Amino acid sequence: MIDNLKKILNEDQDPKAIEKITAKLENLLMSNEEVGYIAVQKKPAITVFPDSIVVTNKRIILCKPKNLGLSMEFNDFNWDEIAGTFVKEGILGSDFSFSTKTELTHTVDYLPKNQARKLYTYAKEQLDLLKNPVATAVTPAPETVTQVAEPIVEAVVEEVEVEEVTSFAEIMPSTPAVQETVTEVIAATTPGEKKLNEMNSEELFAKLQNYKKLLDNGLILQGEYDRLKAEVLQYM
Repeated sequence: MIDNLKKILNEDQDPKAIEKITAKLENLLMSNEEVGYIAVQKKPAITVFPDSIVVTNKRIILCKPKNLGLSMEFNDFNWDEIAGTFVKEGILGSDFSFSTKTELTHTVDYLPKNQARKLYTYAKEQLDLLKNPVATAVTPAPETVTQVAEPIVEAVVEEVEVEEVTSFAEIMPSTPAVQETVTEVIAATTPGEKKLNEMNSEELFAKLQNYKKLLDNGLILQGEYDRLKAEVLQYM
């Protein structure tokens, strides 16, 4: 389990603290439950037993050490119980809060800003998947379009196959042109949409999340995603 969590560690996290938390979580995770991110409190004063917050693909888990670290109190909330998530950045760190549908609000303060942002992004992705389950079923749509236009598609495919057999290298130059088209579509500002420098923190995170979906669906390449991500981060 520790090996799987190395990818979420960053310079603000204490590996020993993460190891303690994951050791206690190991027997609490449900089947098919995967840890998405762990954020650990970092108060200005020395805190031997900091609070932490864990997000998985199924729930949010609040971890609070008790009895000088000899025991741990866990409070968990399934994603379908969550009404919204919020991040408030301050001078000494960030507060991550989430509200439930029963109008209860829970907050973990003094989180490093980098951790709070990653926590917020992951939470937004999970809530979006919960609110828009149809998105996972959109995949078959291209098949339907292909079947309707079968006579035209077959003719095009036959021509491409001949070019691939004779000279595959001749096809490659078209890739940058296609990529430029995708870039222009993404970069274009739709009517009424704010510019990046006019967006607040939540809107910028939503923008970044949309770019991530385009990458995951294969609509943009990794390099293009990295460039768009860098542009958004300039205003955060």
